Amino acid sequence: METEQKKIFYQDPKVTVTQDKFVSDGETYAIKDISSVSNFEIVKSKNGPSMLMALGVILLVPSGMRILGGILVILGFVWLFSVKNEYAVRISRNADEINSLVSRDRDYIQKIVDALNEAIIFRE
Repeated sequence: METEQKKIFYQDPKVTVTQDKFVSDGETYAIKDISSVSNFEIVKSKNGPSMLMALGVILLVPSGMRILGGILVILGFVWLFSVKNEYAVRISRNADEINSLVSRDRDYIQKIVDALNEAIIFRE
């Protein structure tokens, strides 16, 4: 019996994209069921760090709370600059959309999106 070679569009330890399937973190999706794929940005809220900094500024006014206020302002800034948006491989199939893989690395997600688009075109 002769086995057919499957075309591999992308592969790393967490993700595999072949001509007929997309495997990501143990989930498998059939390429034939995917109608579209995109790089979706998940915008992280900066409300928490902003509120912490505002509280710190308010606490800077009373003389007995200045040290605590200063610490809260500094912690708020550190938190604010550590909040990073994430990117997801968003696949559409039938009527639902799924973020199948999420990472802070936009280029990594884009490589997988490109590979999935190639696999979708290949199947047609």
